[in-house]
Amino acid sequence: MSNSLDPLLTAEGWAAEGRAVAIATVMETWGSAPRPVGSHLVIDGEGNFEGSVSGGCVEGAVITEALEVLQGGQPKMLDFGVADETAWRVGLSCGGRIRVYVERLG
Repeated sequence: MSNSLDPLLTAEGWAAEGRAVAIATVMETWGSAPRPVGSHLVIDGEGNFEGSVSGGCVEGAVITEALEVLQGGQPKMLDFGVADETAWRVGLSCGGRIRVYVERLG
């Protein structure tokens, strides 16, 4: 089941299918941020994903962290911004900063 209009419905469907699911949520933004607070990206244990937390700028890094959360179960708070060398490497060049919380569903 996939519903590109609502990643949370996708997460619910994937969980009902027995998939391990992580949810990444934009918690804070500063300056020019590509997605608003409350935006979601859902990721399953195979690396499938739906939604967006940055319009594509840092999704790869968030997916990698989400897979680790699915393995270890511990949630993570991720920070990306132009002052952060990692953020430049993953492509957040919009001039803003975002804070993303990644947790395992259920």
